[in-house]
Amino acid sequence: MSENKDPSVWQGFKAFLMRGNVVDLAVAVVIGAAFTNIVNAVVKGVINPLVGAIGTKNLDHYSSCLTGTCKGDEGIQILWGSVLGAGLSFVITAAVVYFLMVLPMAKYLARVEARRKAKEGTQEVIEVSELEVLKEIRDALVAQRGSGHDQR
Repeated sequence: MSENKDPSVWQGFKAFLMRGNVVDLAVAVVIGAAFTNIVNAVVKGVINPLVGAIGTKNLDHYSSCLTGTCKGDEGIQILWGSVLGAGLSFVITAAVVYFLMVLPMAKYLARVEARRKAKEGTQEVIEVSELEVLKEIRDALVAQRGSGHDQR
């Protein structure tokens, strides 16, 4: 029983791993992890100090108390500073990714596409003009052949 099932299971597993989208996904995860390090370095090394120069870099100590007093473990404390800090960190990270990575790549790809379309347009003009020249040569040969038959 296992001899009949094992080859098909292994072949299925191999086929699953060799699918293009699985391999592409694995590559994307690895590149994404490496890219995360770059984005985090830009945010921590450049953006956060700039934001810290305007205000504070750590919002974790900002909170509100829902009860009368919040000392020690007593009372219900809302840590809105942590939520605000995480939200700002997300917005800053998204801005860094968009303005430093996505936008320049989109502009580059648009330029490449424009060059490709311009090249295709030039090639079509050349092909059309070649076709016209060939038609003119054909017509000239037909006319020459026709006048040659008259002179005999």
